[in-house]
Amino acid sequence: MSECTILGLKENLGKSNTTLVDVREFPEFASGRVPGAKLIPLGEIEKRHQEIDHDHTVYVICRSGKRGGEAQKKLKALGFPNVVNVAGGTEAWKQANLPIEKHENAVWDLERQVRFTAGLFVLIGVLLAVFVHPYFIGFAGFIGAGLVFAAITNTCGMGMILAKMPWNQKKEINHLGEIKI
Repeated sequence: MSECTILGLKENLGKSNTTLVDVREFPEFASGRVPGAKLIPLGEIEKRHQEIDHDHTVYVICRSGKRGGEAQKKLKALGFPNVVNVAGGTEAWKQANLPIEKHENAVWDLERQVRFTAGLFVLIGVLLAVFVHPYFIGFAGFIGAGLVFAAITNTCGMGMILAKMPWNQKKEINHLGEIKI
């Protein structure tokens, strides 16, 4: 499978035969994206692939490169001849201090929401264990075990649940990937 660095992407952005598809979820996209990226979340690739020109070189980008690789496989299976995964994703783009577009009313990105929610649940579990009943410490332990599982499997159930919350749903995104609230 073909892969490029963020500098390779930067070099090719703006060419007439190039399309950049961001496969992250709406809150991540809204909180910071490569200028010109079109949002098609990984889970929507199969039903929205017709929005992408088959004749273009399609660059797929996510947060770090993992979902981009999955999207690359899906697009190849759908008949796209030239799909390139951007290694390092938007995190590498940000670290290189390249320009980022943000929506002015963007919600927190999912990772930040997960850290907040997990921390809040652990705090509540500990406080309930101290002030109500010691068995509530199991609630904090359950959240800790979930975080360990998420790290080992590189999946996050809490993130998947939070992505479905109403505040994380896209308001309206036009064919160019522009957000309208």
